[in-house]
Amino acid sequence: MKRVLVINGPNLNMLGVRERNLYGNMTLYELEGMLLDFGEKKGLKVVTFQANEEGSIVSAIHRAKGRFDWIVINPGAFTHTSIAIRDAILSVEIPVIEVHLTNIYGREDFRRRSFISDIATAVISGCGVYSYIFALEYIVNAEK
Repeated sequence: MKRVLVINGPNLNMLGVRERNLYGNMTLYELEGMLLDFGEKKGLKVVTFQANEEGSIVSAIHRAKGRFDWIVINPGAFTHTSIAIRDAILSVEIPVIEVHLTNIYGREDFRRRSFISDIATAVISGCGVYSYIFALEYIVNAEK
């Protein structure tokens, strides 16, 4: 059974409340439940984690080494600013899929630069909550 850590970054705890026109009505709790159910049906062990603090995300990535086979990460605003998260990902040698609810490449200029994309196995952006589902489906079918 493949073990997957799903990491959600800053402000994703406000899903269903903030900017519903961009992020939809589903809460983080509902999203996590959907991912756990989907993972169980597909034979994945999915664990979810959310933090608003960069250091907490870095620590979660470090703890993943030896415990998880994949990381799915929505770094939120840290996508565009965090070399620390990038370096943490590189240090654990776990394949990563970067996901975003919105199409970051179709938004403000500052959102179009990701410090994660070039080291990620895949980037899924703009598919709403299905960005996560597509990431898990990819993992189900991946060789590793």
